[in-house]
Amino acid sequence: MSYNDRFIKACKKQEVHTLPVWYMRQAGRYDPDYRKIKEKYSLLEICEQPELAAEVTLMPVKKLGVDAAILYSDIMNPVASIGIDFDIVKNIGPVIHNPVRTAADVEKLRPIQVEQDLSHILKTIEILNAELEVPLITFAGAPFTIASYLIEGKPSKSYIRTKEMMYSEPAVWFQLMDKLGDMVIAYLKAQIAAGAKAVQLFDSWVGSLSPKDFQTYVLPTITRIFAELNYLEQPKIYFPGVSSGELLPTLRQLEADVIGLDWRVPIAEGRQRVGSRFAVQGNLDPYILTAPMSVIQEQAKAIIDEGIRQTGYIFNLGHGLFPEASLDKLRELTEFIHAYSTEAIAKLKQGSGV
Repeated sequence: MSYNDRFIKACKKQEVHTLPVWYMRQAGRYDPDYRKIKEKYSLLEICEQPELAAEVTLMPVKKLGVDAAILYSDIMNPVASIGIDFDIVKNIGPVIHNPVRTAADVEKLRPIQVEQDLSHILKTIEILNAELEVPLITFAGAPFTIASYLIEGKPSKSYIRTKEMMYSEPAVWFQLMDKLGDMVIAYLKAQIAAGAKAVQLFDSWVGSLSPKDFQTYVLPTITRIFAELNYLEQPKIYFPGVSSGELLPTLRQLEADVIGLDWRVPIAEGRQRVGSRFAVQGNLDPYILTAPMSVIQEQAKAIIDEGIRQTGYIFNLGHGLFPEASLDKLRELTEFIHAYSTEAIAKLKQGSGV
């Protein structure tokens, strides 16, 4: 079987004959085989076993036929290396045992030691790089999203403590952003050196900020991260998370290749907001997967029709898969995206005389 590089081509805004598709959280709890593994091991325990983490990463590639694998890991993994004590608690998420709330707390954070503390993750990447016939996407959590966990101590809906630091102690906030930015840069560089074919920066909760606050308190660090990775040929994706449509116009100068869109902003509108320089990725509402297959296909068809109007489009969900999603529907959806997009792209070329 030949290597499938349509995902990389789409990231680089090159022509493809079939749209690439992958799903955020595609290695996860909707898969019965994964649930069996989780009966024995926690998420962090799986991550610590490279062979097992690689096996879980490969599952959706084999079962769904997606065009990219995403590393089975967690955005919190690197923070242990900088001095954060945390657990991932069932039905809660990351729980921080030593929250970062003062200047002294920020000062204590040490530089990341990727090769020393995260060698198991690099080993997983190396295994996958040897086995995969599609590109491997690796990732990091973006500084605001990581900071929100470190400061709040657990997941939050209001981010009150996070915003309190941002507004009341900006010097402390920016020092924290600098340290987390350094962590992300070192971590992503090491992932690429280990064999990652693309990297994604997840900023799941930054949509809680106004455009002005995002530009003031967060964008400088995001800009620095992508600027420091710019010399690397591997595509870089920024996903500003849910409810981030109002932030998109602020991203126009970012040295990324792809911008991820959530389902609230149509593909055409998202392209207009970020500008023509980027490829875009998204943006089916994950919860449409609760609907009959005919409804799912109609929604996917509309998104594909918008996506193929320009080169540089990757089909994905607007956020991650949820446990109740159907493996069978996902497999059928993947097949539909491939078949319908191939036909639609061919018709588009015929109509334009290409």
